[in-house]
Amino acid sequence: MSMTSRERVLAAINHEEPDRVPIVIGVSNATGIKMKPYRDIKKLAGIEAPDDYIYQWPELGTAEIDENTMQRLRSDVRGVRDLPPAATIKRNRNRDPHAPYIDSWGSGQKEIAPGEWFPGIHPIPEATTIADIEAYGGWPDMSDPTRIAHVKNSAQRLADQNRYAILATPWLLFPLERAFAMQGMDVFLLNMAIYPDFAKALLLKITEMCKTLMEPFLAALGDNVDMIKIGDDIGTQDSLLISPKMYREILKPIHADYIRFIKERTNAMLFFHTDGDVLPLIDDFIEIGVDILNPIQTSAGRMSDLATLKKHFGKEIVFCGGIDTHRVLPYGDPEEVRQEVRRVIDLLGPGGGDMVASVHTIMNDIPAENVLAMVDAVEEFGHYPLN
Repeated sequence: MSMTSRERVLAAINHEEPDRVPIVIGVSNATGIKMKPYRDIKKLAGIEAPDDYIYQWPELGTAEIDENTMQRLRSDVRGVRDLPPAATIKRNRNRDPHAPYIDSWGSGQKEIAPGEWFPGIHPIPEATTIADIEAYGGWPDMSDPTRIAHVKNSAQRLADQNRYAILATPWLLFPLERAFAMQGMDVFLLNMAIYPDFAKALLLKITEMCKTLMEPFLAALGDNVDMIKIGDDIGTQDSLLISPKMYREILKPIHADYIRFIKERTNAMLFFHTDGDVLPLIDDFIEIGVDILNPIQTSAGRMSDLATLKKHFGKEIVFCGGIDTHRVLPYGDPEEVRQEVRRVIDLLGPGGGDMVASVHTIMNDIPAENVLAMVDAVEEFGHYPLN
């Protein structure tokens, strides 16, 4: 029996077999599409729609996908996001051309080539003490109402349609990644080893500020949300950015507290994004309340062993992702993409607990033909019972 997209997703994330494996695409930055492939998809599909950006942030480069294209992409999920404060949006719109983009935290991006922006501005790179944290004068007002003024109506509109699952994503309310933005990744990783008390204090400061926004964001959503996305990129191509011991001593308690805070305020499933080979930490993620793990980076070390992932963790956590953006999507042809989708579904799909998505954002090197081949292959091979 055919299901609505929302029914399909709810079945999958409750470890039941829906009518077909759900598709998650075009919803958040981590499951989104950059502007060039978005334009190419629209052209290939014959869709006329404006070129807009999520978060009203052109320098991020991720497209706001129009509804017709979302339907062509067979996306089963729609997103609700916050916005930068109105003053931040206005200031960046009015800044000199090619000047750095500075966000509300004081971190930002530099233009490294025409139209290409890199996160290279870190406001407190020299900080190593708790006094340095307290002395920083650029901490943002996370209670600024312009961040979430639209959230209640956006979520209600989607809920009234009752057609698509709702994934809510406040922008980068991720403690570790925000610490990277404040200091630079290499600097903060070094500080975690040399100045662990400082690192913990900075992570806790960021987490409390994240909670300041998350609480009214969740209140505005009310019951009109199915999944809440948070995360932190902890993995590399073949290992972890930090040791399991350091994760468990410094970051895991912060993640656990943050997830507990969220789950006390919503019945939505916790959708956790982390790139790389994070297999050694999956049991930890399950323990602290992660319901859905994304993006299952199949090009990264032991995450390529999908059969083992399904066998050991498939009854306790939902997999979202799995379609390789390292080699298959950018360099394969549509038939190779088609067969890779079939392989991933065959391994992760039995019994439910699987949603297909690309491994992180559809970047500029991915042909539109391959994006459409990916979503069409889910329609071809993803119907239950799986063959």
